[in-house]
This record gives sequence, C-alpha cells and structure tokens, in this order.
Amino acid sequence: MPTRAALRAEALGAALPPLVVQADRVASTVMQGVHGRRRAGQGDAFWQFRPFLPGDAAARVDWRQSAKGNRLFVRETEWEAAQTVLAWRDASASMHDGKRERAELLLLALSALLLRGGERVRLFGEAAAPRRSFAGRSGMPALAQALAGMEGSQGLPAADPSLPRHGRCVLFSDFYTPAEEVQRAVAALASLPLRGVLMQVVAPAEEEPRLQGRVLLQGLEGEAPVLVANAGPVFGAGQPFRHWFAAHRAACADIARAAGWGFLSHRTDHRPETALLALYQALGGDS
Repeated sequence: MPTRAALRAEALGAALPPLVVQADRVASTVMQGVHGRRRAGQGDAFWQFRPFLPGDAAARVDWRQSAKGNRLFVRETEWEAAQTVLAWRDASASMHDGKRERAELLLLALSALLLRGGERVRLFGEAAAPRRSFAGRSGMPALAQALAGMEGSQGLPAADPSLPRHGRCVLFSDFYTPAEEVQRAVAALASLPLRGVLMQVVAPAEEEPRLQGRVLLQGLEGEAPVLVANAGPVFGAGQPFRHWFAAHRAACADIARAAGWGFLSHRTDHRPETALLALYQALGGDS
C-alpha cells in the first residue's frame, strides 16, 4: 500500500506539468530583460575594464588602456566555470494561502533561468533531496519531479557537509521561525562558505491583516490555539502584530546582511516576474 509521502508525491507530480509550464513562461519573460550572470573571475573572455585599486597586482594593469588617460585600469575576464546554486523551499504548515505554491513556482522559474545560463541547480535541506546537481535545459523535468517528491522537513535547512563549497544558495520561506534559528541556519551555511539570498514569501493577509471581533487563532505547527476577544487592537494598523511582522522582517534582513547574503520579500498577490528578476540579479552579484 502506498505510503502517505508517496501519495502526496504522486499528487504533486500530477500538478507538475502546468506548474513547470508556468515557471518556464515566467523565466522566459525575465530572460528578455537580463543579459546573463556574468562576473569577474578566471577565464579568457573579456568582461570589462575597471580602475586599478590598492591591493591589485601590477601584472593585472592593462597598459594599453591605461595609456589613453591619466588612470590605471585593470582588464577583467569573465568567470566561465559553471556554478552550483543550492535551492530550498519551506514546505511546513505555515506555508499556506498559496505561499508554498508561489515558492515552488519561483524556485522552478529561477532554476529554468540558471539551467539555460549553464549553471547547475541542486535541491537540498531534506532527507529526500537528491544528492546530485541538475544541469542543462534537459535537467528541468527531473528537477521538478525531485521537488515534488520532497515532503518537507521541519525547520530551516542544515549545513550538510556534502554541500558543494563556494556556491550560491537560495532559501524560500515565510521565515516565521524565531530570528535566532534563522541566524544559526544562515551562519552555518555561510561558514561552508556559501553566499545566498533569503526570499521571504508572504500572503497579503499576513502583511495587511484585517481581523476584527472575536477570533480563534489556530496554530499550524503544533502551537496551542489562542482566543482573541477583540482582534482589532491586535491586528489593526499600527498594532502589535504589524509591529512584530515588520520587526521580524527587519531582523531577518539584518541577519542576511551580516552574513553577506541578500534578503528579498515577495507577496503572493504580486507578479512573480518582478520577484524572479530581483532574485536573479541578487544571485548575479559578487557582494
């Protein structure tokens, strides 16, 4: 008899074709507005001239370019080696109201962009995650199927020793875990070292709650229910929940910044293309 996880994977797999098609459409739209994730590094293809900086070796000076003016310039080449981008999406119970679906759409669309650009993509963070990287446009169906088979672990991903070093990392979640847990997870991944981006996915009702009157708040991940006699003073504009939401988002952004990572936030009622372009550009930077 099929296990619960197998049945869920089968149900998710049945929804994969339209999700992959939508992800490919989003990726194609964004692809028209970007010119690749070029960055300085070891290679033969010319990328750009930049001003000579303290600490640069004299051998890197391009004397022909420098002779045209009164400044020294360094000739930079383009990094040509494929890089592994690690991707994780939160599948916990708090990812409701379309958040999990949007996180998976963005993950697949980002993967489509990266695979087209010659990068490798690897899913991680769960026991069912395949310990292999997907490459080329032909890797997209296998990556999507692997994502469907991942049930979703509790908590943020751990820094698995098998993860490739010096790669990039993207975490898709609402990040409703305590800031201390976010800090530990990011610090552990950054120590590998990995550079990355936290992509927060939230629902409109979470950013702008409009609860009024007597409300029973039911926990989604084992928390005890809480009865609020009058939700207005708690969830209204300028009230405790909104203060907490803004402060927690700011704390996560600070954690990412301290580790040299990026932080982005996306609402499920906003266009996925906008979030994907910002994410793609954030991954392409060297800072």
